[in-house]
Amino acid sequence: MEFISQTWHWAISGFLIGMVMLILNYFGKVFGMSSNLRSLCAMTGIGKKVPFFDWDWKSQRWNLAVVAGAMLGGFVAVHFMSDASNVTLNPKTVEQLATLNIEAPNGKLLPESVFGTAALQSPKMIFILLLGGVLIGFGSRYAGGCTSGHAISGLSNLQLPSLKAVIGFFIGGLLMAHFILPLIF
Repeated sequence: MEFISQTWHWAISGFLIGMVMLILNYFGKVFGMSSNLRSLCAMTGIGKKVPFFDWDWKSQRWNLAVVAGAMLGGFVAVHFMSDASNVTLNPKTVEQLATLNIEAPNGKLLPESVFGTAALQSPKMIFILLLGGVLIGFGSRYAGGCTSGHAISGLSNLQLPSLKAVIGFFIGGLLMAHFILPLIF
């Protein structure tokens, strides 16, 4: 158990992701998380009223299983296998977070002021979370997929639109981190 719960080298994860992508390519499958939202909406029968959701969601059951596995794996990892004491942040990052009134996680995986239950008592934080969720949902649909779909699946298939999307994600992340986030907090 200690072997599984320790921090692994990035190359091991990269190799395993690459192997999964080869297997998916072999079976003619395309990986992506945001496409599952379309499947979930199609399962409700809304496709009778909205043509975008009128499609064969049963052909994507395997991808729904991936989402369920990711959620279950995340739960198991956080509640049974995590040790946040080995999470260390660069001191400059801690200083920058302090200027935004965000405390360092200090042995936790996430800062309480942003991700704790107290944040849900602030109308400003609720608005930020709702707006962020809408923008992520819209952006995923507009870009034709999410970061995992483009960065992992699209790039491994050498798709030029995925390269453009990943460059856009990176630029957007830099703009958000350096310019927009300080204005919000």
